[in-house]
Amino acid sequence: MGFILSMKPVLLSLFAVGLAAAQSPTREMRDLNDYFPMAPVASKEAWPARRAEIERRVAVAAGLWPMPEKTPLNAVVHGRVEGDDYTVDRVFFESLPGHFVTGSLYLPKQRPAKMPAVLCPHGHWPDGRFMDRGVGTAATKKEIDTGAEELECAARSPLQARCVQLARMGCAAFLYDMLGYADSVQFTEHRHGAAKTGFLSPGADLRLQTYFGLQTWNGLRALDFLLTLQGVDPQRIGCTGASGGGTQTMMIAGLDPRVSAAFPCVMVSTAMQGGCTCENSHHLRIGQGNIDIAALTAPRPLGLTAADDWTKELETKGLPELKDLYAKLGVPDRLTAHLATQFPHNYNLPSRQAMYAFYNKHFGLGLSQPEVEREFRVLGREELSVWTGGHAAPSGDQVGVAHEKAVCAWMMAQDDTHIQPLVRGGDKAALRATVGAAWEVLIGRQPPSPAEVDYELLSKEDRGDYLLMEGVSRLKAQGEEVQAIFLYPKNWRGEAVLWLSLEGAASIHGASGPTPAARALLDAGKAVACPTLYLQGATEQPKAGDNLRAKPNDFREFSGYTFGYNPSLFARRVHDALTMAAMMRGRAEYPLKGLQLRGSDGAGAIALAAGALLGLTGVEAETDGFRFADLMDPWHIHFVPGAVKYGDVEALRRLCEP
Repeated sequence: MGFILSMKPVLLSLFAVGLAAAQSPTREMRDLNDYFPMAPVASKEAWPARRAEIERRVAVAAGLWPMPEKTPLNAVVHGRVEGDDYTVDRVFFESLPGHFVTGSLYLPKQRPAKMPAVLCPHGHWPDGRFMDRGVGTAATKKEIDTGAEELECAARSPLQARCVQLARMGCAAFLYDMLGYADSVQFTEHRHGAAKTGFLSPGADLRLQTYFGLQTWNGLRALDFLLTLQGVDPQRIGCTGASGGGTQTMMIAGLDPRVSAAFPCVMVSTAMQGGCTCENSHHLRIGQGNIDIAALTAPRPLGLTAADDWTKELETKGLPELKDLYAKLGVPDRLTAHLATQFPHNYNLPSRQAMYAFYNKHFGLGLSQPEVEREFRVLGREELSVWTGGHAAPSGDQVGVAHEKAVCAWMMAQDDTHIQPLVRGGDKAALRATVGAAWEVLIGRQPPSPAEVDYELLSKEDRGDYLLMEGVSRLKAQGEEVQAIFLYPKNWRGEAVLWLSLEGAASIHGASGPTPAARALLDAGKAVACPTLYLQGATEQPKAGDNLRAKPNDFREFSGYTFGYNPSLFARRVHDALTMAAMMRGRAEYPLKGLQLRGSDGAGAIALAAGALLGLTGVEAETDGFRFADLMDPWHIHFVPGAVKYGDVEALRRLCEP
């Protein structure tokens, strides 16, 4: 994996000391094709805290922390098509004002008194909900010849086959469109290069406004729609999809406890995590991967499938850890996996049969052979489209860039309603529970304990009334090290200042000795520690390898392909501050009575973020008017996705108030 990095000279002379503040080793850069093993928990009792951590990261990454207002759905159900023992209705509703979710609702004609319901996100199949391989085509014939399908109708449209069979089993099934597919015409695409406005723009990144987040929100609102249907049993709600639909199944089930049993297909894996912009978002897979995210369903029933794709090693990588978790939770029979690696990426008949058996068992349907599919009539675009003569498709400002801007504006208004009042002076406990918790995700690191940090003294020189020392602190668990210089007054009174500056050692010590500010601290009997922050002198953020595309307007320019797997440079520098604080608090030979934090020379906001996580008050930060909102380049060294959504520098200052 490569990255682009412009560097100023990184070796800074410490003048009279004659030492060089060397850079710490370059830290790992990850992308979606890395290895993502599950982080196991030690016991049943440890799972709730770990689960909450994963869920919060998913919610923040989706821009759904806290959840937006659920506005009226204004659902329209019309144009029923009759099958032999099922019906298909055309549906559209507003997941937020003016933004329509479209789909097909399959219902059994003979409905039980309480009817289970299954949400069906479809994934990246050609034409989405309108997918039809055609009568007698080579593609249809291949599905049958390879044993992937038995019936031509199902080989033509496995998406319709799934929903028809679920309806025949007595379930409601709602197959809804992903953004830019079938009747979802307001977003003409969700795979494009970086933009100046709307999604995939720096302004949207700073507010965590993404295709991933909107699509996840659409799925949660689709659950709301299902639960409005007469006779639907709220205790038996399922969700199943394959590929990108498998990703959405993981996210929806993870965020919404109303899903009582989830069946994500060909996506739960320790390998490739999801290639599309609708499957990637900032912060989403730092410290976790798809196995961890799928585990959010536990202890509810969870079914998986694997094929000859990135899931082919599921049996030995990922599934054992999930089995261990379900065993610890005392419900090993609630986890199942259909491993059919002889087939390519799919949601074919054998996989669907495993899903039918899964829901028959966990929904208590009592069917002896629920997996036997029968012939059905494949419906064409004209019979499925929700946009008919009486229901015109969105047009004008309701589509394209204008619509993207309107959706982003609504999301911004939600932030103004639910987050900004906390920043401007709301309850401090609520501020920390919402905004502080979000910043913990944006930074991606809890303060380590002193025991986790090793320290090595590299040099020590007597300078009369103070000692000038250099040392390196190593955070063993992360393989990180931070080099720093220390000014120690011989009349030390037990207090120390952690001094953060992008100028490094030169900000407190020069050829003629301590700088005036450092000298004032020494005269007051305070020790001063100044670390060389990670990649000091960098003029641009590192990028993950998958971002490097020669093709213009490539959708993988989206910064979520870097920041979804890697902390920002800003966050890594906060990590250094946390490591230094732990080391300073843990030195038995220099017992601290008090730790102060100062930031200057471009590190003011870094100091505030570190102070917020450390729980320090009275942080002295020179920010010189800096605001994250002014950054219009995602590769700026201070760019932090989500920083504006969660209150910008003002929020960090409030979190550091007494």
